Amino acid sequence: MAALFRGYRNFYKRSNKHVELSLVSYRSMASKTPVGFIGLGNMGTPMARNLLKHGYPVIATDVFPESFKELQDSGAQILDCPAEVADKADRIITMLPSSPNVIEVYTGPNGILKKVKKGTLLIDSSTIDPAVSREMAIAAEKMGAVFMDAPVSGGVGAASLAKLTFMVGGVEEEFNAAQELLTSMGANAVYCGQVGSGQVANLLYCYFLAIAVSPLATTVKIP
Repeated sequence: MAALFRGYRNFYKRSNKHVELSLVSYRSMASKTPVGFIGLGNMGTPMARNLLKHGYPVIATDVFPESFKELQDSGAQILDCPAEVADKADRIITMLPSSPNVIEVYTGPNGILKKVKKGTLLIDSSTIDPAVSREMAIAAEKMGAVFMDAPVSGGVGAASLAKLTFMVGGVEEEFNAAQELLTSMGANAVYCGQVGSGQVANLLYCYFLAIAVSPLATTVKIP
């Protein structure tokens, strides 16, 4: 428990350290080259739509074809698989349901790493096991790409309004490049440390939120 509190305290300190940076807009400096987006569910679709609103051409895919239409109607290019997206874009965002989904999308037969280009920035906003984030970072590095974990706080409403907060783990020198995209989809992007730190910070956030809410739940009387 003590280690958990220390971790949360470190996250809080880092949040204060980087809050000014997270409020700075890099949009005026943003390169409007295509951005790949994989995972067009309830969160991914509004996130990708906000990229389009900020002038980024979006190249996207999802395992469920029925999820394509809304984003395609908004102007996104739809491809068949993650490998095809990686062949066309050098900045790719993933928003997936679970650790196995992330592993499949990155390392599967038609995964990102099959055709990823050297220097590609890979940002995973899925909420997954920090160990999986670190595994994906190692696999990406072998291909000459950069992987960062950037899970979010905020639900579908925040995603639609671009009010998400991203907790980012990865090489600090790449943070500004990631922030350029993340601040088009959210209100804040906070650098938390090396790869996996974003996932840890998100878990801590959810843990302390649950503690804060639980006393309220016990006092609610059901008629």
